[in-house]
Amino acid sequence: MPTWQQLRDARFAEYEEAADGWGKVSNRADAARIRVDQEMSAPIRATQKGEAQTSAERDLTRLGRNYQYLHGECGLVRVTLNSLAAELTAAQKKLKQALDDAADLRFTVREDGSVEYPKSTGLPLSPGTSAGTGAARPGALVPLLPGAGEANGDPNRGKAEDIAERISQAVTSAGEIDNRYAKVLRELTAPDGLAVTDDMLMDEAHDTGDVQKTVGSRLGKDGIPQGESPADNKKWWDGLTQEQREEYQTLYPAEIGALDGIPSAVRDSSNRIVFDETHAQVRSQVDALGPEPTKTVVTAAGVIRNPAWTVWDAMGGTRLRGQLDGMNAVQGRFDRTGTDGLPPAYLLGFDLKGNGHAIVANGNPDTADNTVVYVPGTTSKLAGAKGDIQRMQDVWDASHQLSPARTTSTITWIGYDAPQNIAPEAMEKHWAYEGAPRLNNFLDGLQTVQGGPETSHTTVIGHSYGSTTVGAASKAPGHFAADDIVVAGSPGMLVGDASDLDVGKDHVWSEAAHDDPVPLGGKIAHLGGYKWGVQTFHGLPYDAGYIQTVPSDEAFGAHRMAVDTSGHSGYWNKDSSSLWNQAAVATGRYNQVVYP
Repeated sequence: MPTWQQLRDARFAEYEEAADGWGKVSNRADAARIRVDQEMSAPIRATQKGEAQTSAERDLTRLGRNYQYLHGECGLVRVTLNSLAAELTAAQKKLKQALDDAADLRFTVREDGSVEYPKSTGLPLSPGTSAGTGAARPGALVPLLPGAGEANGDPNRGKAEDIAERISQAVTSAGEIDNRYAKVLRELTAPDGLAVTDDMLMDEAHDTGDVQKTVGSRLGKDGIPQGESPADNKKWWDGLTQEQREEYQTLYPAEIGALDGIPSAVRDSSNRIVFDETHAQVRSQVDALGPEPTKTVVTAAGVIRNPAWTVWDAMGGTRLRGQLDGMNAVQGRFDRTGTDGLPPAYLLGFDLKGNGHAIVANGNPDTADNTVVYVPGTTSKLAGAKGDIQRMQDVWDASHQLSPARTTSTITWIGYDAPQNIAPEAMEKHWAYEGAPRLNNFLDGLQTVQGGPETSHTTVIGHSYGSTTVGAASKAPGHFAADDIVVAGSPGMLVGDASDLDVGKDHVWSEAAHDDPVPLGGKIAHLGGYKWGVQTFHGLPYDAGYIQTVPSDEAFGAHRMAVDTSGHSGYWNKDSSSLWNQAAVATGRYNQVVYP
């Protein structure tokens, strides 16, 4: 426990100066991580092959991981020291106010914190009392109040006791603060060695939780906007000092990484902290379960479900294995930056809630001339992210070839909980209506950071049930922050005509393979929209009245683009017309769209 003299004389600015030093290390580590990924690893992937590439990549991956860890841990030390200084300064301020009050009253504060005061002579002395001095100490069960009605008519005793109590409270508070922060600071250490292990990353996540609990009164999570518009999020972010921004990123990376309307580089940096720690945690859990047993075994009675697999699955094996596969796919995209000219990846969203979510951008959308947001459909989730990420790589590549002079960012948006089976889930509309506000917030956030609707040409691509979610978002009252909508294999968009979508009929584009069963299935599920009209096939009428339409119907009114792929999932086959058509729309080269 400090003395009141030590608390009075302490220079807490030294803690702030130390915090600034740790902050600089944290920021430099993050900048170094970006340089390793974008300026060192990317050229090696683009130019080297074989063992030389493998060895160099392995070393650079370790280096980048080390910088990422330094960024997080040093940031935690910085936040802790700043918060310690702030809380101790507040206690010091209370002490100094009490000391000033004592000086103004000509009271003397003794070394032990008691307060010597002159007995009042302003009133007649009560019988048995005499003039002189008295001493007030903290801890009275019923503190006296300043005034003539107590302490035998001596108002000074109540004043002195109040001062003594305030001095004691300030010193006690400082001792509690010191003990609380000392425990956390002792834990912010790392073992020796050059490699950052999964155990260290999991420990970092634990450290973050401890620091959150310790500094919450100064830098609480409730200060971060929740449920606000992207414009409001941007206003909040812009109103912070750079130090406040960095401290929020360090302490609440998941919350900052999820905020629509703030810069993509900030979201990426924050989400990578969460991603690395979560990746390590899930890897550890999967390793603890051991190898996945075979799902079935052959017995004398025939093929049966393997009891060992049943136990493994009940312990979360299938769920954890899927999460790990999804995170490995995201990491795999990080590791491909520079390959075939692929731009840096930005992680704009990540969590394990619900089906698991990941939002991965090829290139920075904040500065892109063209932005593409891909909304996948039924069965999409974190576990299956690999294929969806690859599709947007292919769209980026095709777009870059069509328009090399303009920058394009393509984004895989697994940002909602999609239906996970055809029946009954994909036949239900609530998935689309629940996902639509999330999609609209994300699109509004991109547009907010980009600087308005004229700064980037934005195309939303919806596949399968993802197009239903796009329909729910685009028909909702308000502004759909996109210029064009492309749908592939759509079961319906919940509207009967392309003109019912916010982008307007001229900017709705449809692809449907001849053998894709989903458009018909969507009608059975009533995911299309209805209108009075005539259904035609190659211009020939075959139905009339109050008809249900989906985007592949002529009556829907969308641009029906040529498709040279088959099935429900071939729309992104390399060098196909299906893929080139999407790229043509994405880059605004409408004259290069091929029609049937």
